[in-house]
Amino acid sequence: MRCVGLLLLVSFSVCLAARGHYAQQLFRDLFVNYTSALRPVENTEQAINVTLQVTLSQIIDMVWMDSFLTWSKDDYDGLESIRLPSRYVWKPDIVLYNSADDEFSSSIETNVALRSDGQLTWDQPSITKSSCSVDVAFFPFDLQQCVLTFGSWTHNGNQMDLNIELDSAEMADLVPNVEWQVLGMPAKKNVILYGCCSDPYPDITFTLQLKRRASFYIFNLLLPCMMISFLAPLGFYLPAESGEKVSLGVTVLLALTVFQLLVAESMPPSESVPLIGKYYIATMTMVTASTALTIFIMNLHHCGPEARPVPGWVRVLVLQYLNRVCLVYDLGETCAQPEDQAAGGANTSLSDEESSKHSDEVLLTVESAILQNGGRSRERAQEEANEDQSSENKMSGVEMHGEERLQNGGSSVPSGVEGLSGRRKSVDCVDKQKEAPASCCHCGRHLCPGIRGYAPLDRLRGDVSSIADTFQEQREAQALMTDWRRVGRVLDRGLMWLFFIMVFIMSVLILGKSI
Repeated sequence: MRCVGLLLLVSFSVCLAARGHYAQQLFRDLFVNYTSALRPVENTEQAINVTLQVTLSQIIDMVWMDSFLTWSKDDYDGLESIRLPSRYVWKPDIVLYNSADDEFSSSIETNVALRSDGQLTWDQPSITKSSCSVDVAFFPFDLQQCVLTFGSWTHNGNQMDLNIELDSAEMADLVPNVEWQVLGMPAKKNVILYGCCSDPYPDITFTLQLKRRASFYIFNLLLPCMMISFLAPLGFYLPAESGEKVSLGVTVLLALTVFQLLVAESMPPSESVPLIGKYYIATMTMVTASTALTIFIMNLHHCGPEARPVPGWVRVLVLQYLNRVCLVYDLGETCAQPEDQAAGGANTSLSDEESSKHSDEVLLTVESAILQNGGRSRERAQEEANEDQSSENKMSGVEMHGEERLQNGGSSVPSGVEGLSGRRKSVDCVDKQKEAPASCCHCGRHLCPGIRGYAPLDRLRGDVSSIADTFQEQREAQALMTDWRRVGRVLDRGLMWLFFIMVFIMSVLILGKSI
């Protein structure tokens, strides 16, 4: 058995040596009168057909027929194909028309496969650099199409015809890229007729379709911008007394400016404005407008007493309709409050008639206090009158006795009785005061004797009127400032909802491009 195995091994080695001997003989026979400088065709008017195929694993496949490199397999012990250096055979001068390589030709000299029927296959490894027009209008959700045009550098269509093996490039060995996703690479044959000559010039164009992977830009540029932009409407929700409304808008604007600079650094210079750039510009414009409107509303909130009253159309539009739409109510006011109460509560300024009535009420209160003090004086006067009355009753008998004495020729009235008779007048005055109507003490013109010791009521009435007018002016000024503050509060709430809707719509539109 060992002898048989050794015999088979020796026979196989002899066959391989014989096959190698035939290959060398074939090479000498094929290239004895062969030149690689001329097209391998028997008829110069005949076009040589070259089949081109591109693989995205850096390989350009070309297949053509060489009529001078054929042999019979039987003459060379059944040898069907051989591999030989590409420099020995004629090769088609197919190049990349839109190449951006410095050396223009970066192909490596590799072997070609030659079959007995004259078919040559050249798998050329090549790294090509092509010029490509980049459109960043929809950055970072952009689709790029890079064109690779292959054709003969010196031969026209009558001398060399190009064919496509497949409708698209092979992507089986494609290595995925972290930034770009390859959607496809369709191929198309073009025949161009130039004005200089009538000969056609065929070429094969491969269109590389690329889609940018936008996850990096969404999480690092878009989402932070969206979250910052949602802070801009909240500036309208801040109380005007906080003093941070304008500062918030300026801070948001500065943050968006920083992100705008990052976007400018991450994209190539281009004439067209990218989509994310438009989004940033729109957001910055919105923040600028919100800051300007905030300054305007702050001016309304801090209106002083010298400001004009709220116009009627503003009162109706803002304080009666817009506040209900924006759900803005005063303290103690609800959404179910009747319209007449809401309208009445809106008009906080007092009329002249109400002001006069209020002043009269104040004056009556002061005069009542005066009358109470005057009443105490009248009581003391009444007590004195009662004492005088009792003294008079006691002396009445003396008077009658004196009269009888006068009638009978007696002595005259004593001198002490004349003093008592003089005090009678004050008693009569008090009686008249009791009988006088109460209005005599309110008119300010005829004062009763009981309050003659007080200051003149006319001067007191003027002082009270001055105080009441001052209070009324303060109330009207406060009501005026309150109205303007209510207008500013309603505008704040309305603009907040408006800008929230604008930010939401812009965010939906920008994210909708990524789907």
